[in-house]
Amino acid sequence: MKQISSRENPLIKRIRALSNSTRDRKKLGQTVLDGDHLLSAALAAGRVPEAVVVSDQGLLRPAIAAVVERAETDCPVSVVPAALLDQISPVASTAGVLAIVPMPEASLPPDSGDAILLDQVQDAGNLGTLMRSATAAGIRHVLLTPGCAQAWSPKTLRAAMGAHFVCEIHESLDADAWLSAYEGEVFATCLGAGAADLFNADLKPRGVWLFGAEGAGLSPVLLARATRRLTIPMPGGIESLNVAAAAAVCLFEQVRQRLSR
Repeated sequence: MKQISSRENPLIKRIRALSNSTRDRKKLGQTVLDGDHLLSAALAAGRVPEAVVVSDQGLLRPAIAAVVERAETDCPVSVVPAALLDQISPVASTAGVLAIVPMPEASLPPDSGDAILLDQVQDAGNLGTLMRSATAAGIRHVLLTPGCAQAWSPKTLRAAMGAHFVCEIHESLDADAWLSAYEGEVFATCLGAGAADLFNADLKPRGVWLFGAEGAGLSPVLLARATRRLTIPMPGGIESLNVAAAAAVCLFEQVRQRLSR
């Protein structure tokens, strides 16, 4: 393992840039993973890091030492002082190991089957949590409209807890055009007349779920594409749920119905 102690080292400067800049991530086609859990998930999915940087204190933790040993067979590993890793980490409290991984090339979105489409979800934590819930529910396609948080930002990666490595992500989607050709049901949650109770609706058919921005909800254009409008019963007197919480309720009600079929 190579020892690095200078903030001016090219690798250290690159990690700092990738940690803090959306523009640099897009320019270089790379992002930063923080922590042994994300690095382990990437390795399990066959994603080879371009470089791994671990703190001297991090190497004393068995979980980090084990995943670094796995990574070292395919990529260079550098050891740095803990204080230096803290300075370049994308989070306030680093987990002791960082890795640079390439962001995958965008693939074509599906024209049928299960998917989740997120409309201008701007909070990286919500976006990552939505991705985590969707993949846990068996959905492998995550579609994002322009205006969503960057899917491969370190904050989104941290919230998704490895979901990135088991799903296909489609960013900057022209959602209206895609929905016009999509073959399947289009589920959307909303209030008002015509919205069926989620728990009484038939959710077993294959389809795409639409979820909108934290404050504004779905755009009227996309809501007009919905073939199934649904509402979540909330007897507690609260007007709405956080978008990530609402999505989890909907997706796992669908899972429940399909498992009981």
